[in-house]
This record gives sequence, C-alpha cells and structure tokens, in this order.
Amino acid sequence: MFKNHFSDIKIFKRLLKYLKPYRSYLILALLFTFLISIFSSVRPVVIMEMINTFISGDNVKTTGLGRFISQFFLTLGGNYTIYTQLIIWMSFILLMLIFEALFQFCVAYFGAIMGQSVIKDVREKVFSHIQSFNLKYFDTTPNGTVVTRLISDIEAIADVFSMGLISILGDILKLTLIIGLMVYTNWLVALLILLPVPLLLVATKLFAKAMKKSFEKERLQVNKLNTFVQEHISGMSIVQIFNKQNVEFDKFKVLNKGHRDAMLQAVWATSLFFPIVELFMALSISLLVFWSFMQLDYHPEIAESLAGMIFGYILWVNMLYRPIRQIADRFNVLQRGVVRAERVFQLLDTDESIEQTGQITQVDFDQKLCFNNVWFAYKNNDWVLKGITLKVDKSQTVAIVGATGAGKSTIINLLLRFYEFQKGDITIGDVSIRDIEIKTLRRNIAVVLQDVFLFSDTIFNNITMGDESITLEEVIEASKRVGAHDFISKLPDEYNFHVKERGGILSVGQKQLISFIRAYVYNPKILILDEATASVDSESEELIQKATIELQKGRTSIVIAHRLSTIVNSDKIIVLDNGQIIEEGNHQTLISLNGQYKKLYDLNFV
Repeated sequence: MFKNHFSDIKIFKRLLKYLKPYRSYLILALLFTFLISIFSSVRPVVIMEMINTFISGDNVKTTGLGRFISQFFLTLGGNYTIYTQLIIWMSFILLMLIFEALFQFCVAYFGAIMGQSVIKDVREKVFSHIQSFNLKYFDTTPNGTVVTRLISDIEAIADVFSMGLISILGDILKLTLIIGLMVYTNWLVALLILLPVPLLLVATKLFAKAMKKSFEKERLQVNKLNTFVQEHISGMSIVQIFNKQNVEFDKFKVLNKGHRDAMLQAVWATSLFFPIVELFMALSISLLVFWSFMQLDYHPEIAESLAGMIFGYILWVNMLYRPIRQIADRFNVLQRGVVRAERVFQLLDTDESIEQTGQITQVDFDQKLCFNNVWFAYKNNDWVLKGITLKVDKSQTVAIVGATGAGKSTIINLLLRFYEFQKGDITIGDVSIRDIEIKTLRRNIAVVLQDVFLFSDTIFNNITMGDESITLEEVIEASKRVGAHDFISKLPDEYNFHVKERGGILSVGQKQLISFIRAYVYNPKILILDEATASVDSESEELIQKATIELQKGRTSIVIAHRLSTIVNSDKIIVLDNGQIIEEGNHQTLISLNGQYKKLYDLNFV
C-alpha cells in the first residue's frame, strides 16, 4: 500500500513539472479560488447578522466580525427606514453571490486553459516520442493501445489540473475558513457539529481506495475495447467475407460487458458514499438542533438570540459537508488522472527507438552498397538472417527472391534501420549506415511497398508528404514520367482530390502509381521496390512496369518480387532460403544452375 502511495506521489510530482510554463494561469486560478473561499465562508456571518439586526433585535451579542459588519451597515444605512436598510443588506448579499459566480467562472476558465495547455504539451511529446520507435514496437503493440494512451489517457490528465488540483486546494481552504469561523463564533456548537467528521474522513479514505481500483479496471477495459473496435473496423471486409459478424459481435459483447462492469463498480462506490455524506450532514444538523433545544429549555430568554446563529450554522454545515463530498470527487479525478498518467509516462519511458549514434550528414550515396556478414534476429538467437554478404554496385539493379519467410523484407528493414542488426555491418562506400544520421539515410532511400499506405488527404499532399520545397509543377512532371497524370487529371480537383482514409477511393494500381510518384519527386539515390506489382491487375501492371523502368534510371535499385517475370532483366538476382544466400547471378546463369531459382521460375510459368 505504501509503495503504491509513494508511486502515486511520484507520478503527481512528475505531472506538476508540466505546469511550469503556465504558472501564471495557476496563480490566477488560485487567487480567484481564494476569493471564492472568503466570500462563501463569510456570507453566513452576514446573513446571521442581518437576522440578528432585523429579527432578534439589538440586544443580541455578536462576535467581533459580526459587530464590524453590523457597524458597517449601520453607517451605510444612515437614517434610512428599516425597509431600505433591509434592501441594502439583501443587495450586499446578492452582490457577494454575483462576485462568487464571477470568480467561479474565472477559476474554471483559467483552470481549463492551464489543463488543455498541459495536455497539448504532453500529447506533442508523446507523439514525437512514438515517431522515434522502431517497427518492432508497432509489430508487438496493438494500435488501439497507442491510440488510448495518446487520446483518452492524456485527456484525463487535463482534469487533474482543471478539475482536481485547483478545486481540492479551494475546498481545503474553504473548509479551514468555515471551521475557523464556526469555532470563533461558538466553539461548543462547532465541536458538536464536527463530531461526525472523523467518521466521514474514514469513509472518504475507503471510498478513494475503492475508486482507484475501479479506475484501474476501467482503464484496462477501455484499452481492450479501443483495440478491438479499431482492429475490427480496419478488418471489417474480412469479417463480412467469412460471415463472422455474429462471432465477432459476441466477442464485442463480452468486452462491452467488462467495460460496463468496471464502470458500475465506480458507480456502486459513489452511490454508497454520497448517502453516507448526507447522513453525517443530517447528524450534524441534528446535534445543532438538539443543542438549541437544550439552550431554550434552560434559558428561554435567549430564544431571539439563537435565531441568527442557528440559521448561520445550518448554512455552514451545508457548506462544510459540500467541500468534503466534493473533495472525494476531486480525489476521484486525481486518481483517474494519476492512473492514466502512469500509463502515459510508461510510454514516454519506453525506449524502443533505434540508437541514433550516426552524425554524418554528408555522404556520397552513389557508391556501392554492401552487406558484410550480417546476422539478425527478432528475438534472442532465433536468426532470421545468417551471415548475409551482398554487394550492390552503383546504378545496379539487384533482385531478391525466395519463399515467404526467407528474410527478403528483413533486408530492407535493416537497410532503412527500422531494426538493428546484431552482427556484421552494412556500408555505403566505406561508411557504416550506423554512422550516418538516420534522417540523411532515409532521405536518400525511397521505398515502394506492395501495400501502399495513403493518408486521408489530397493526392498532392500524399505525394509531397508535407515537403514545401516540392512544387505542383514538379509533381505533375513526375506524374507524366511515371504514367499517372492521365488518371489523376480525370479526378475531381485533380491533384487536390481527397483520397479519404487509407486511399480507399482509389484502386490498388492507382495507389501504387501514386507511391511511385512519391518516390520519384524525392529523387532518391537508392530505390527499393518491395512486391510493387504483386497485387495489381494486368493493365495496372503494365503502367507500373513502365514507371519502374523510369524510376530505376541512374539509381541503385533493390527489387523484391514473387513474379519472376519482373526481374529477369536485373543485373543480379539473389536467392534467399532460410536467411541465407544460396544462389547468386543473373537470370541466365541461375537458370543454367538448375537449382532453387529454376524451381521458382518454373512454378511461376508452369
């Protein structure tokens, strides 16, 4: 328990560091919170004195604060009639309420600015950190989990500042002032009223503990639900093709029920706690009434003097228990925020990025590319690549073929440093890619994948990827060379046509052509084609073959393909099997060997 408590404090302190740039908003929010506490705590004293003045009479003994207020209104009222003086008193109370409302608006406004500013910074930091992760993290972590951390978990952090921290400080200040005024007015009455408070504090602690457990369960269920929904929306076509709607719906119902049960646990605790608060408040008022009757029984002559005090103390009791109840709510907000913040900080503390040791930015990429005895394993010593040695000369086209799982795509991932190889080295000229700045390395290598990903944006923005140095004229020229200008010019808005999510409006071939344009305008030194024609029709394949020829001119190219007809003219063909190079040569040489390549070739054309 103490370990968890210490951990919560540590997380909360870490959250407070994000407040530093917005201290001014915090100071303003605390200032107005302080003013609210003073106005609301003093208001019952004003009402008490008004009742003493207009109902009980001048013979009532008042406190020092009460005498000051009465003297102030006596001076303000002057020789006005009693009705005019009453209106002055009531107007003053109304003015206090108006100021309280204004101060509450200011607290909410500045607190919201502070909270939203903090989560803006946190979200930007998290997103920037995620972008540095290697592909291994995304291969092993569901997208829904990352989305939950980045959106809903961070959103809960805003409430820590806007609804939790400031409100708790305000409630504590208000409680302190109310108790102080109650004791100052009549310490015996205050003692009677406060008798149930220790029991309430125990109940509040138990409530907070129960709420933390429920929030942890809720967070887990939200994560599961987000992951499931995102995955199934992306794969809805598969669900429908195999008529698995009922099966997947049953899975969803189980997850949805788990989410409901987690939420109900929090509701159960809240539903039990708030009636307990009301019970203790009623007990305090009962003790006040009991004391008043006892006083009247022994001292009936003080009946008039009790009216104002009873009314004032009833107001204080309500104001006393309301902050206590609200503090429990605020602690719920803090607990929820701390639980969510812990997950966000775990993500920020996750080190899944490629070690960026490279500092070289000036590299001649028009040199031979070499894999020198490269070994790689995704996990432990389960080697995917085993001693790969490969040389690709400048402007040479090298094709890599092999069965699924042979390690073809892994070679590409290592070249781009999406993964880190364990043994050997990859060099461009005499420079290791580990010594090259990652941005410089990837800026000079273009990849055209089989599964083209397009963002929900225009064709132009999907081609330029936000590079403002690339003009529309350059894009159009590249499109003409690749052979995509005709179909793009027929679309509404042409290059400003919005392709929607993942480019769903376009065909596979059209998306592939756009990926070729994207590679072309960046003018890479090294070109990688990974199954670029595997999923297109024959008409699109012809266009893509022409685009491939255009794109490969004067560039070092690595081509991965299952369709061997697309690589027969390659300068060199590498045959991979079980992570090793088993054959190497041009098409005619490999055919004459009558080995693995010959078998693959025959399978393609028989």
